[in-house]
Amino acid sequence: MKFGIIKERKNPPDRRVVFTPEELVRLQNEHPEASIKVESSDIRVFTDEQYQNLGLEVTTNMNDCDVLFGVKEIPVDALIPNKKYFFFSHTIKFQAHNRKLLQAILDKNIELYDHETIVDANNKRLIGFGRYAGIVGAYNGFRGFGIKYELFNLPKAETLSGKDELIARLKRQTLPNIKIVLTGHGKVGMGAKEILDGMKIKEVSVDDFLTKVFTQPVYTQIDVLDYNKRLDGKVLDNQDFYKNPTEYTSDFERFTKVADVFMAGHFHGNNAPDILTRDMLLAPDCKIKVVADISCDVDGPIACTIKASTIADPFFGYLPFENKEVPFTHPGSIMVMSVDNLPCELPKDASEGFGEMFMKHVIPAFFNGDKDGILQRAKITENGKLTPRFAYLQDYVDGK
Repeated sequence: MKFGIIKERKNPPDRRVVFTPEELVRLQNEHPEASIKVESSDIRVFTDEQYQNLGLEVTTNMNDCDVLFGVKEIPVDALIPNKKYFFFSHTIKFQAHNRKLLQAILDKNIELYDHETIVDANNKRLIGFGRYAGIVGAYNGFRGFGIKYELFNLPKAETLSGKDELIARLKRQTLPNIKIVLTGHGKVGMGAKEILDGMKIKEVSVDDFLTKVFTQPVYTQIDVLDYNKRLDGKVLDNQDFYKNPTEYTSDFERFTKVADVFMAGHFHGNNAPDILTRDMLLAPDCKIKVVADISCDVDGPIACTIKASTIADPFFGYLPFENKEVPFTHPGSIMVMSVDNLPCELPKDASEGFGEMFMKHVIPAFFNGDKDGILQRAKITENGKLTPRFAYLQDYVDGK
């Protein structure tokens, strides 16, 4: 089995990689029957020399590899026929801009495994960059708050060395007694919590957050039943919400009346109610002035996320009265951060964490006959066709 680490070719450049040099050495030591090649790259956070110095082969020819690992989408003309590929294809939700990519994968008889489709038997995702999105997104939320109120000016996360330095910079700042509400208990939400806890911001209960006045900054981390309620008034459990989302409506307004900053790290399922609506933002008692939408669903559950922002230009103003973008200096605007590729700002940390997860959950499947079905569940295409699990994409492939 010959594995290849491919160069990232998407613009803007992405410096992340599936495996660090050290992780590849570990792979080789644990599976000596495998051989590994690394495609030369001038943008990767780890240099060619760092791989070579550990005895790994760096080359420009990947044609003899069986399995190729990348991070982002691969340009159609760079795809090598008849190979197995792992990367984020952004096709499984019918993304129109990547239809040609999936068509080319089928035409070239490529077996596609999407990092997003690597799940366990209960369909729980096993790998991803969500934790690092949460870490950088929370940092950017505070950075935006400092800029909006001219309190402090933090450097961009991409100029710092990693999570520890982000926290060190944040701890130097003096915050007023703001209230921060954080949604989500998955990898994204827990990544944001790492920043809040690292800053020693006090975590308080939902009840205290809603009713008490504090002399220091505080935060509360809320779950789906904290910000959604059944239309019939019954109080059931999370599973009922997941099974019957249309029977719920948002109850987030009670947080908008007291929170200054909203950090959105939730997963928003199909048919779930919108969370932060325009009506809530228009309400005269809405206090929210900064929204860090880490989840970044454009035109989705957060009304002010009307576009994805960029690492180069992460902040914009949203004017609820006109439902439009304005300069974030506009006195009536809400400061919004909605960068959709946040982990790119911490490429070293993100790559190290991703490689550890990949080694734990995916690599063994190549050597144990895929006894847990990891590869089988993740496989989107095979023999020039969609696999049964992803047959729902056929109309999308056909352009219907």
